[in-house]
Amino acid sequence: MKDKKLAFGEPGDGAGSRERFFRGDAFAGASSGFCLERYPELDRLKGVPQEETFHGEGDVYRHTEMVCRALTGFAEWNAMDAGEREILFPAAAFHDVGKKNCTKKEEGKILSPRHALAGEKVFRALAYREKERFGLSFAEREQAAKLIRYHGLPLWFAEKLRPEAELLKAAESISLRQLHLLAKADVLGRIADDREALADRVDWFGEYARELGVWEKPYPFYNSYTKQVFFHTENLGQGAQLYDDRTFDVYLMSGLPLSGKDSWIAEKGGGLSVVSLDRLREEMGISPAKGSGRVAMAALEQAKGFLRRKQPFIWNATNIIRETRRKLTALCAGYGARVHILYLEVPYRELLERNSIRQRHIPESVLEEMIDKLEVPAPWEAEEVRYLTVG
Repeated sequence: MKDKKLAFGEPGDGAGSRERFFRGDAFAGASSGFCLERYPELDRLKGVPQEETFHGEGDVYRHTEMVCRALTGFAEWNAMDAGEREILFPAAAFHDVGKKNCTKKEEGKILSPRHALAGEKVFRALAYREKERFGLSFAEREQAAKLIRYHGLPLWFAEKLRPEAELLKAAESISLRQLHLLAKADVLGRIADDREALADRVDWFGEYARELGVWEKPYPFYNSYTKQVFFHTENLGQGAQLYDDRTFDVYLMSGLPLSGKDSWIAEKGGGLSVVSLDRLREEMGISPAKGSGRVAMAALEQAKGFLRRKQPFIWNATNIIRETRRKLTALCAGYGARVHILYLEVPYRELLERNSIRQRHIPESVLEEMIDKLEVPAPWEAEEVRYLTVG
């Protein structure tokens, strides 16, 4: 088994050998419709309505066309290399894909609440299952997914409780310069009376990002402890300098089933104690298809024993939902532990092959549902977040 650490900003595997759709002249003179034909999944956006006050251009598909046309017409786009384009264009093309399932009519108005969060998951699942067609490495895919997740931030950051924290959090995963350009295209790619006012908001976002020093890179916190306290409390400034007196570490495994978590622990776990939900489930005779509440409670009690003794250990479970990781991270940090998240991933076809030869295979429908729900850990979630490719 081979594993490799990947940061979101690093080039990933297979990037050099594939045919590049985003070569320097790929968009010269091309219509946005031609560009979107690369993604037939976007046809689902045809007929999805939008509030006319903010989107006089029509349905979501028409808006997406206009956004892509605006993006590829910017001078900044023409100055970009192919690597940036292959991240930014899919983000623009899929930025509103979540509206298909989130759009509703309420009190006479058309709303699409949380569509950015939904869109992030839709794009990630598509690009994961069809890596060959999308042509994105893990790092590139996650940057595009996070651009989708945060595409509305430049418009609404000033209304957040801690605007600076929202920008610093986003800067942990993506380039805010790219986000600024995506938001600018989102604003200009519509018909609305307040378009100029929205464009001013986006420019204000850019100015604030530069002021905070996160236009192109994450904020340089004093140490990792200060960073964690900043992102998980509401009363600390980013310039604080906290003394780190923690003495032990906890490692949370994360990843889809069959991604290699057990193998990694066996080879590189350093003999640490392991809280394994699968092992507890077997010991308790509880089927994976049934409720796991009893298993989770048993795992928590075992973990609390290690935490009370300040004993390092590994929590081995899928942990693919951010809220689950948040609760575990808060629990461990409350006992004074340094928390590390290790995310493992294997290609989709390999995942299915591993499942087909497994003695106790997972129902395919269950595995596919987990892919659709997958929330890859973000760098700000823990003391350290490592991204490992296996195989």
